[in-house]
Order: sequence, then structure tokens, then C-alpha cells
Amino acid sequence: MANLGGFNPNNHEEEKSFEPIPEGKYVAMITDSEMRQTKAMDGEYLKLTFEIIDGPYQSRLVWTNLNLRNKNPKAVEIANRNLASICRAVHHLTPLDDSQALHNKPLKIKVTIREAQNGYDASNEIKGYSPAADAPPQVAGAPANGGVTPPWANQEQKKDGNKPLPF
Repeated sequence: MANLGGFNPNNHEEEKSFEPIPEGKYVAMITDSEMRQTKAMDGEYLKLTFEIIDGPYQSRLVWTNLNLRNKNPKAVEIANRNLASICRAVHHLTPLDDSQALHNKPLKIKVTIREAQNGYDASNEIKGYSPAADAPPQVAGAPANGGVTPPWANQEQKKDGNKPLPF
């Protein structure tokens, strides 16, 4: 038995559903990335966490794994193509040393639903990456805010009709 110190469920929201979001294209950004060892311990994959940043599914997370180091050359080829698509979508067109350079930059992801199988529930799968329509290309040496206009800049733009500064 554990002492919960008078926990009151009325003071907290319920946990949100983990049902897959509907298939479609969503504006998202990478919020986390890490290299992980494969289950067979014979390779590594890049696990990317995407957060949807617009629309009714805002704040929902979607994940993908890119098999960048694997004994299967086809898996590595697919992962490299996907990583190149992500880099182009966030306008990172220079050699990449750290996956964090891809964080917090908007892009569109094409989400599908992987049907339930082998004891696993249905889940989302990312099947494509493209630039977010309103995200300008990143300039070398420019602040890496991903082209996102800060909320305060939107307010100033409304006041005086000027375009927000690109930071």
C-alpha cells in the first residue's frame, strides 16, 4: 500500500487519449532526438519525436525511427533518404553533425495509421516530409528559431502593419 497524501482527482485533468490521430498532413516540429541501440544490438537508429504545432491535434506527439546504422543496407538507404527529406523540409542544407540542429523547426509530416498487429495497438506512422508553407529557408548564421514568428511579433505586426523581424 502507498500513502497518496490525500490525492484529489478533481484537481487534475484526465489523461488524454493515445488513439492514433487521423491520417493527413500536419505542421509539426522535432522536439527530441536520440540514437538508440537496436534490439538485436547490431545497429543504431535515430528516434525522432515530432510535436504537432497547429490545428485540432496541436501538442500531440508522433514518433519515427531511422535505421541509420544497420546490417540491412536497404533499411539504411531508406533511413538516409528520410533524413535527407527532413533536412530539406526544415531548410538545413549543410552537413549535419548533431540531430539537435533539426529541432524546433516547422515542417509538414504526412501521417498514416499502422493497423493493429502482433499484439500491438494501431499507431501512427510518418510517411513523408515537406517544408511548412510559411517557414522561410534558414540562412547560415541566423538564429535557429525554425522560421516561427514569435507571438509578440504577430501583435506588433497587427499594430503597425510592418512585417515581423525574421527572428
